[in-house]
Amino acid sequence: MRFDLKKALFILPNLFTLSSIFCGFFAVLTCLGDPTAESFYKAALLIVFAMFFDTIDGRVARLTKTQSAFGVQIDSIADVVSFGVAPAILLYRWSLHQLGDAGIGISFVFLACGAIRLARFNVLAMAPSGAPKKPSKFILGLPIPGAAGIVVSIVVANFAVTGSFEAQPYLVSAVVIALSFFMVSTIKFRSFKDVRWGARSIFLALAAVGSATAIAIVLHPAFALVWMLAGYITIGVLEAVLDISRRIAGKPSRLVDSAAEDKPAEAQSKDA
Repeated sequence: MRFDLKKALFILPNLFTLSSIFCGFFAVLTCLGDPTAESFYKAALLIVFAMFFDTIDGRVARLTKTQSAFGVQIDSIADVVSFGVAPAILLYRWSLHQLGDAGIGISFVFLACGAIRLARFNVLAMAPSGAPKKPSKFILGLPIPGAAGIVVSIVVANFAVTGSFEAQPYLVSAVVIALSFFMVSTIKFRSFKDVRWGARSIFLALAAVGSATAIAIVLHPAFALVWMLAGYITIGVLEAVLDISRRIAGKPSRLVDSAAEDKPAEAQSKDA
């Protein structure tokens, strides 16, 4: 039997995707039973590891030139588990259980909106031929890993401040509902795939990294992640508001993606 290197390499990025699923699955198991503060912290870290594997698998696929429609589909399944189911259960067991049935409903809203977000992404990411489209410079709706990242960072940041994992369920509910809305909204968030490293881009990048580093040193690293992800959402909302005002004034939209064509992608998109 002849060894096929192409088929062997095809397995590699999918192993990273399966690793992401395992981290999400393990995070769910950690939250079951009678979880302690350490259990919630461990679950949060597992979701962070899932984010790491989710980031790596697409890059490995591009490096090995094994990107495919199958990779897009299994990546979305992994995202549902690791960034939908796991954070929803973590939220419920950590705080929202105090609201009874309402807490169950709010946790499910996060999961449902994440699943809808991923399904919409899959539809928009596919050309009529079934091949992935060229990656867009805009993302329609907040990516589910970003929403999960805010959830995880809030859990860890709360522990850093209070020394326990007790949280105000009504405040957590407001954050969860807001994140759920942003995921299914039509707000266009930048994917930063078209970044041109001019003086302005370098200044903004240094400002973001510098402010996040200062917050991490003064407060806690988890607050730095909250700061950066909240800033990302704020930029998307502000750009959407400015774009609406431009269209009302009869001016062309600045959020038009010239790359949004039905051309097969050279690399697997990782914006879900």
